[in-house]
Amino acid sequence: MKKILTPHRQNLPLGVLCGAGAGSLWGLVFLAPELVRSFPPLDLAAGRYLAYGLIALALVARRLPVLCRTLRRHDWLVLFWLSFFGNSFYYVMLSMGVQKGGIALTSLVIGFMPVAVTIIGSRDQDSPAFVKLAPSLFFCIVGAFCIGWQALATTSQSPERAGKDSLIGLICACAALASWTCFAVGNSRALSRLDHVSAHEWSLLTGLVTGAQAIFMLPIAWALDSTRHNAEDWAWFGSVSLGVAVIASVCGNSLWNRMSRLLPLTLTGQMILFETLFALLYGFLWDWRMPRPLEIASFLAIVVSVLCCVAAHRKPTVQSPDVQTV
Repeated sequence: MKKILTPHRQNLPLGVLCGAGAGSLWGLVFLAPELVRSFPPLDLAAGRYLAYGLIALALVARRLPVLCRTLRRHDWLVLFWLSFFGNSFYYVMLSMGVQKGGIALTSLVIGFMPVAVTIIGSRDQDSPAFVKLAPSLFFCIVGAFCIGWQALATTSQSPERAGKDSLIGLICACAALASWTCFAVGNSRALSRLDHVSAHEWSLLTGLVTGAQAIFMLPIAWALDSTRHNAEDWAWFGSVSLGVAVIASVCGNSLWNRMSRLLPLTLTGQMILFETLFALLYGFLWDWRMPRPLEIASFLAIVVSVLCCVAAHRKPTVQSPDVQTV
């Protein structure tokens, strides 16, 4: 079997910086369902991704004929499933999780994503030994459990989050976790294989396909939404959808794809922790409160987890032996 070379994966500092940037932008998507609570999650997903698709079409229009000739049928099929699992289905589930279970509970479940992605990525040929990843995974689990313990304690004290709603929120968050794990692994594999397509172009193509999916989501969303909205509601909904599309989808996805070509999959999984970190920070600002002790502990555990994973990927500097010819 021919060994796949990945010479672009050699800049850990820049890759981690891109991952942190993507996480800071993606963390904002946890606030969007709270900003437009009168609209169901399917409406929000359709609005966000329709805007994303139109923006992506405008940005990639000049290169689209060339890309259409370059990409094969299999590549477009990959784009369809990546768009579905990473955008359409994922965001509907995440929005339902936030509206039913709250930001903290949803962030907890998404916080387990690095564990799943890192375990899958540990089988790659360019990944460090699993034992080297163990400390990072340990602190990741500790951080997630700290968030979860605090979230469940808060839920038990809040009638509006209790009972059936909390259970529905937990199930939706777990579905979002599984969906985006599939996307993270599949997207990293695709970017490693398609060296003739830039990370930014791949992000825009994903947006284009997601926008096409949003067109089919719109009539379903309108049919299921029985709430009457006035012009002011729709204007606010449009502003939030457009803002999330530009900030999270266009800019965040571009940074993530850039990072995916700079880091191995095992480290890529850890970068998702930045989304959890910033989502919690934005949640604290939204609730206008300071983090609780367990939440501070989760912050520290997540930071240590990322640092341990970065350290595991650093290769020791050794002096090259003399090359002998036979």
